[in-house]
Amino acid sequence: MNSIDPNATLLLAQRLDLRGKSVTKEFDLDLAQWHGLLELSAALKAEKYARAETKRLSDLNIALVFGKTSTRTRCAFEVAAHDQGAHVTYLDPTGSQLGKKESVMDTGRVLGRMFDGIEYRGSSQSSVEELATSSGVPVWNGLSDQWHPTQSLCDMLTMIEHADKPADQISFAYCGDARNNVANSLMVAGAMMGMDVRMVGPSSLKAPDSVVNPSMTIAEQTGAKILQTDDIATGVAGVDFVYTDVWVSMGEPESVWDERIALLGDYQINRELLGATGRPDVKFMHCLPAFHDRNTEVGERLFQRTGRDCLEVTNDVFESEYSIVFDQAENRLHTIKALLVAGLGC
Repeated sequence: MNSIDPNATLLLAQRLDLRGKSVTKEFDLDLAQWHGLLELSAALKAEKYARAETKRLSDLNIALVFGKTSTRTRCAFEVAAHDQGAHVTYLDPTGSQLGKKESVMDTGRVLGRMFDGIEYRGSSQSSVEELATSSGVPVWNGLSDQWHPTQSLCDMLTMIEHADKPADQISFAYCGDARNNVANSLMVAGAMMGMDVRMVGPSSLKAPDSVVNPSMTIAEQTGAKILQTDDIATGVAGVDFVYTDVWVSMGEPESVWDERIALLGDYQINRELLGATGRPDVKFMHCLPAFHDRNTEVGERLFQRTGRDCLEVTNDVFESEYSIVFDQAENRLHTIKALLVAGLGC
């Protein structure tokens, strides 16, 4: 952990030049801001562990607008805000008129008059961008159909903490549906870090050009490598981290499961796949929640339907020494706190 120097932390936050700015996707940040946010996250985490936090957001008000349910994102925003002295108002999926009786634009104009910042988690990337445009205050994307920047920030911090090497020497393989929001954000984030990025999955679930092309442009600046492949052995060979996500995203119908299981069954993270990395110290990552057993309503329904007691990851991997998923989940708090402090507190 870093030594505790509140003044150095403040100067770091100020240098990022993010006060009043929205972060709806990774592309909203330049390379210096991206790397600076990770440095600020580590400093704020050190303060938290030392019980030496400076309240930089005292008496500010933050709206948490959730069009989709959440555990980690909501809790991380609430605890981060409270730790820094801010107040939050939580609007659940039924708690506002957003998109029903009131347009996103009008909601943004109302909330911007009452709050200093807004977090939004919902289906549409256009909605979070509209809130950012109309509200006049910083807006942070807690998840949309295209991007999940608060997740990729915590993922990069977690990789840095667990890899005994510089970030630009780290390699990771994302195995699964490479078109979803988490995969999109991971590709861009890995490119910004200069990492060796492998997107491993069936060709029908490859990332779109709208994500790949700008990621490749960033990679030309940072020295990152980006590989898309359907070959598991090639994709995972020698990597430091293996990452996966659920095979069906929130909002998609359960009828999609049969199709995805057929497409993605071979890309399940199990002991055999970890062995294919050739790395006895490889680490397993997942943004959570994960279908690794039958101890959920959805997991039990899927077992009754498919006979599978786990899906994208086996329980013996999820509960193993390879798994760092709960370190990863905790880091949502510290990286989201960095966004709030940089956006509101300088």
